[in-house]
Amino acid sequence: MANKKNKVKYNLKNVHYALLHIDEEGNVTYGIPVPIPGAVSIGLDANGEPSNFYADGYAYYTISNNMGYEGDLEIAMVPESFRVDVLKEELDDNKVLVENANVETANFALLFEFDGDIRKIRHVLYNCAASRPSIESQTNEDEIEVQTETLSITATPLSNGYVKAKTGDDTTDTVYQDWYKSVYLTSKTPIESEE
Repeated sequence: MANKKNKVKYNLKNVHYALLHIDEEGNVTYGIPVPIPGAVSIGLDANGEPSNFYADGYAYYTISNNMGYEGDLEIAMVPESFRVDVLKEELDDNKVLVENANVETANFALLFEFDGDIRKIRHVLYNCAASRPSIESQTNEDEIEVQTETLSITATPLSNGYVKAKTGDDTTDTVYQDWYKSVYLTSKTPIESEE
């Protein structure tokens, strides 16, 4: 498979989240990735534009401005685990989910993959925040139409500048197979994954 490369990508699947923890010294760890079943679509636009510094009558220097990504993750239904872990809804004694405006949501890594004609392309966004999904549905008519839920996702850089990672044509088999066991961190990063 070393000489074969993907020509196309399609079909979002295997969406997971892993809670992000930053201690008082700024060390970053992640929880174990948790599946988000029912992925429908993802659309994340790059956030941040390069800007030019002009001198001597031309663009003397271009400043890179990578502020991450913003967009939407559409899923069949937001799982209860995500509502509790990330959106910080509380389960009361009767196992009813209660939303509290005084509680801050949690940041997380978002993992997912696209099918390819040769090999699946696996991604991780390291520092994500999600907004609460809208509440909507409609009455049944001649046919039942499934109503999905959408999370607005903002992915920003970690303090070391890392925004995302994805598998490539020659990613090692060990890294590829372990992608959803723990959040992948490059060997160049002084961050360790939580066991």
